[in-house]
Amino acid sequence: MRQVFLPVTLIAPLLLGAMVSACSLVEAPKQLRGNRVDADQIKELVPGTSTRADATSLLGSPTAKATFDDNTWIYIGEVTRTRVGRAPGILQQDVVVLNFDQGGVLRGVKRLNQEDSREVSVVSRSTPSPGSEASFMQQLLGNVGKFNAGGGGVGSSPGGSGASNSGL
Repeated sequence: MRQVFLPVTLIAPLLLGAMVSACSLVEAPKQLRGNRVDADQIKELVPGTSTRADATSLLGSPTAKATFDDNTWIYIGEVTRTRVGRAPGILQQDVVVLNFDQGGVLRGVKRLNQEDSREVSVVSRSTPSPGSEASFMQQLLGNVGKFNAGGGGVGSSPGGSGASNSGL
C-alpha cells in the first residue's frame, strides 16, 4: 500500500490562512452598559427650571449619586467589546453629571467622556484578621470531636433538644 504525503510547504500556508481568517470573522458584539444619555435629552433639561422629577422622567434613575451629596446625580454609559481573556475593552464612555439645589431644581449639567477619565491603580493588599491563621492540619482535623455519635453537638442532652424523631 502506498501512502500519499502532501508537502509541508503546501499545508503550512493553508493552515495559517485558515487560522488568521477565523480570527477576523469572529468578533465579539458591542455591548451597551449603564445608562447612555442622548445629547437631545440633555438639551431638554434647563438649569434653573427643570427639577429632579423632570430628570427622572426624561433620563430614568441615575446610575449613581455622589457619595456625600444626594444633590449630585451621575449617569454613566459605556460601549464595550470583549477582548482577549474575556476582559471588557471600553470603546466609548460618556458621563453626565446633574447638580441640583436643596429644593430639587437643576443648577448645572456637565458632560464628561473617556478623555476626562483618570487611571486608578488598585492596591493588592489584604487586611489581616486575627484567628484566621489555621494550618492545613488544623483545618483538616478541626471538626474531630465536635460531634457525638447521636448526631447532637457537644454538650447536648442524649435525647437532644429540639425536634423529636418519634413521628418518623
